[in-house]
Amino acid sequence: MGTLLKCYKPLFSIRFSSFPNSLRSVQHRTHSFNNPKRRNPIRRCFSSLSPSSQPLINGTTLDKMDGNRQPGSPSSELWLHNTMSKKKELFRPKVEGKVGMYVCGVTAYDLSHIGHARVYVTFDVLYRYLRHLGYEVCYVRNFTDVDDKIIARAKELAEDPISLSRRYCDEFIQDMVHLQCLPPSVEPRVSDHMPHIIDMIKQIVDNGYAYRVEGDVFFSIENFPEYGQLSGRKLEDNRAGERVAVDSRKRNPADFALWKASFMRNNSAKEGEPFWESPWGPGRPGWHIECSAMSAAYLGYSFDIHGGGMDLVFPHHENEIAQSCAACKQSNVSYWIHNGFVTVDSEKMSKSLGNFFTIREVMDLYHPLALRLFLMGTHYRSPINYSDVLLESASERIFYIYQTLHDCENVLSQHDKGLQESIPPETLNVINKFHNDFSTSMSDDLHTPVVLAALSDPLKTINDLLHTRKGKKQAMRIESVAALEKIIRNVLSVLGLMPTSYSEALQQLREMALKRAKLTEDKILQKIEERSEARKNKDYEKSDAIRKDLAVVGIALMDSPDGTSWRPAIPLPLQEQQVAAT
Repeated sequence: MGTLLKCYKPLFSIRFSSFPNSLRSVQHRTHSFNNPKRRNPIRRCFSSLSPSSQPLINGTTLDKMDGNRQPGSPSSELWLHNTMSKKKELFRPKVEGKVGMYVCGVTAYDLSHIGHARVYVTFDVLYRYLRHLGYEVCYVRNFTDVDDKIIARAKELAEDPISLSRRYCDEFIQDMVHLQCLPPSVEPRVSDHMPHIIDMIKQIVDNGYAYRVEGDVFFSIENFPEYGQLSGRKLEDNRAGERVAVDSRKRNPADFALWKASFMRNNSAKEGEPFWESPWGPGRPGWHIECSAMSAAYLGYSFDIHGGGMDLVFPHHENEIAQSCAACKQSNVSYWIHNGFVTVDSEKMSKSLGNFFTIREVMDLYHPLALRLFLMGTHYRSPINYSDVLLESASERIFYIYQTLHDCENVLSQHDKGLQESIPPETLNVINKFHNDFSTSMSDDLHTPVVLAALSDPLKTINDLLHTRKGKKQAMRIESVAALEKIIRNVLSVLGLMPTSYSEALQQLREMALKRAKLTEDKILQKIEERSEARKNKDYEKSDAIRKDLAVVGIALMDSPDGTSWRPAIPLPLQEQQVAAT
């Protein structure tokens, strides 16, 4: 076996980023096509975003709310489930205070579905929380813009493959903006990194881990005894025709392509396929090699976190490990992190099964932050079953959160001066409990469902202070409201659930509820007027029927001394379905 070549270093000195408060614009680049010598400039890991330490109350930050907390307590530690070890491990970065994270991006040939949304919401939460803990993070997420699926789709549409892929990359970026997923530090594309991919394949071949057959280059599984360490699969499990392509030219059916020749055996070109020159002839890379090459280019061969959906454990990430170690024996990723599937009727949501909903389809009827809340309502490693009732529940819940905070905003705008420095002990207890629940749950493998549930107490306390007779009489009531609103706002920011404007988000949630109900607001106001007349005439049967008819389509009526208003709610049939399920 050949001697391992000296491992090359990352392309540049990484600049890490701290906690964000805004989104930077994403720049798009033209792609080189059939030109191996052109090297597009590599965008450095950078961020124009500012640090996270925003004060909560009286100059106190979220991390300092609990004055009794000792260094090394759960709020300053992070435990993550490592797929490699099959257990939760205490996170320790390779370089103190800095984190390198690579997440496999989409293969851009169509609109992304909510299974993709779950992946990138999951790792956005991790990205945000790492930065909240004070780490500087270089987050690399790639685009696959050279792939069999892209080529097949381009042929169907009679479109250039790179052009088609670029278009769907742009669509994906827009979906991520709507879901409030922060842009990564860098978003490399395969077509921009062909020299780095070719260089890595050369290293693998020179080190004796790959072989050439008629212009194709295959990785030799038998030359890498550690193969299967991530997935736990054995070589005999890799039966040809299932997860690996049938090709009689391979030495082992499980061997996988590093480079695919762009010419057939009769030397005729494969029509419509992009190609690049290489030492093995014109062609293009296999799927797996791209992530090994790009992660090494930006983070080096040894970095902290590599993530993606659970479906990538085998073969993609297993093959990445083999390739990277074959190119450089010092290759090492400390933590392999994978999220669970989104399922429909207990089957994985996927394009191949045809049971998927695109992010756009869902956002056409539900607010993007309701979708984000839905995805965070189940622990990231567990499967989450897509259903209308869960999306409706998430939509109702986020409306309640924003309505409560909007009410806070209105009250506090009238008391912007003269607030006292302190808050009552009972309010401080609610805040400390919420802070501890947040820190403990997030540090325990990002347990977002517990954090979302923990929001109930501070929200209820706010509503009591604002709307109940007893609450309105409490001392330092406005100071309590201000402190509670501030900690909730900061936690929502860490979770990526903070809207630009409460009132704007509430209006959007109302508009989407009307769309789902197939009603206009004028029609609802007309129904409210009809109901008021019926109540005046003591026609309670008609009054109740109007309320129920609206409840059936997800419109709840609320009576108060100031009159009747409406809000979105879970449609009555789905509420009954929910009750029946429990």
